[in-house]
Amino acid sequence: MRSYFPSFSSTRLLPVLLGVIALLLALNLVVLALRSSTSTAEESSNPAVLSNFPLPGSISLCHEPIFLENRKILDRLDREFTIAVWDRAQVFMWLKRAGRYFPYIEEKLAEAGIPGDLKYVAVAESALITDIKSRKRAVGLWQFMSRTARRYGLQKNRLIDERLDFERSTEAAIKYLKRLHKEFGNWTLALAAYNCGDAFLKREIKKQKVKDFYRLDLPLETERYIFRIVAIKTIMENPRHYGFHLPAEHIYPPRWYDTVQVEINQRLKLTDLALALDVDFKALKELNPQFLRDYVPRGNYKIKVPPGFGPKVVVALQKLGKGGDGQKEYISENHYLVREGDTLGRIAMRTGVSLETLKRINRIEGSTIWAGQKLRLTD
Repeated sequence: MRSYFPSFSSTRLLPVLLGVIALLLALNLVVLALRSSTSTAEESSNPAVLSNFPLPGSISLCHEPIFLENRKILDRLDREFTIAVWDRAQVFMWLKRAGRYFPYIEEKLAEAGIPGDLKYVAVAESALITDIKSRKRAVGLWQFMSRTARRYGLQKNRLIDERLDFERSTEAAIKYLKRLHKEFGNWTLALAAYNCGDAFLKREIKKQKVKDFYRLDLPLETERYIFRIVAIKTIMENPRHYGFHLPAEHIYPPRWYDTVQVEINQRLKLTDLALALDVDFKALKELNPQFLRDYVPRGNYKIKVPPGFGPKVVVALQKLGKGGDGQKEYISENHYLVREGDTLGRIAMRTGVSLETLKRINRIEGSTIWAGQKLRLTD
C-alpha cells in the first residue's frame, strides 16, 4: 500500500530533535535567571534583622548606683551605650589594649584605695592610646591639659612632656581624681569636674544651688561623659554578652622593660645610648616618648630600657661621660655596693633589677641589708 506521508530517514530526524532540546534548555535557563533576579531583589528589600542589646537591670559606677528608674537618666545612658556597643571595631581595640594598660592602672588604683572603675576613665578619654592629642591640646592616655599636668607634677616644656609617659601620667591622674573626690564628695561629680574643670563645676553648683550631677545643667559634653564611662564599663565587664569574643592570644600583653633612675650631667643623645647598650634607637624612643627631641636633657630622670639592660645603663652613661646615678663607685655591671640609707627598693630602682630578682640571686629572705654589702645584679 502506498503511503501519502513523506518519509524521513533517521539521519535527517536527529538534527531536528537536537535543535528542539537546545531550545528547551535555553528557555529553562531564562526562567531560572528571572527567578534568581526576583529572589535577589526580594532579599535586598528585606535585609537581615538586627536585635537590640538591652541594658542590665542595675548598674553602678564607683559603687554609686545609676538610677535607671528615672526615664531621663535611662535614655541618656541608652544613647551612649547603643553608640558604643555598635562601634564594633572600637570595642575590640579597647579590649585588646586593656591587656596592656589595665594591670598597671588597676594596681595603682588599689594602692591609692580608690575604685577600680576609674580605669574606664582612661578608655573614655583616649581609647587607651598613649600618644593621642585632642583639638584642645590635651595629651596622653588621661588627656591632661598643660596647666593641670604641671599642677600634678608632670614636666611639660619644649624638651619634655611627661603626659606621654604612661606611668607618670597615671600617677598624676590618680592624685587629681582623689583630690576631686575629696572636694566634691562623690565620684559622679568628681568625674564631671575632671571633664569640665573643677572651678567651672563649683561655679555651676553655686549658681544653680544643686549638688547632684543628674540635676545640674552642664555642657552637653560633660553630661554625656559620665554616661559614656558607664557604657564602656558595662560592655568591657561582660563583652561576650554583647557579642564580643576575643581569644586570650589576641589581647595585647603588657610591655616589659627595666626602669633606671639616672642623673644626666650633659645632653645625652638617645642614639649614643642605644649604641652603647647595643639596642635599637627605635626601641629606646618608643619606651621613652616623654623626651620630645632625640636626646635626654640634663637632670634626674627615670629611663626605660628593654628587659635585662637596666644594669648596663649606668655603666654605659659613665663610659659616655654623660653621668650616672651620682654614685659611680657603688655600681658595676654585675654588682652593687650597699651604702648607708639604701633599701632593696631603692637599689632595684637605681639598678633596674627587680626586687624579686635581687632577693633571689642574693638569697635574701627578708629585707635586711647593710652598708658595705656587695649585691649581685646578675645570675
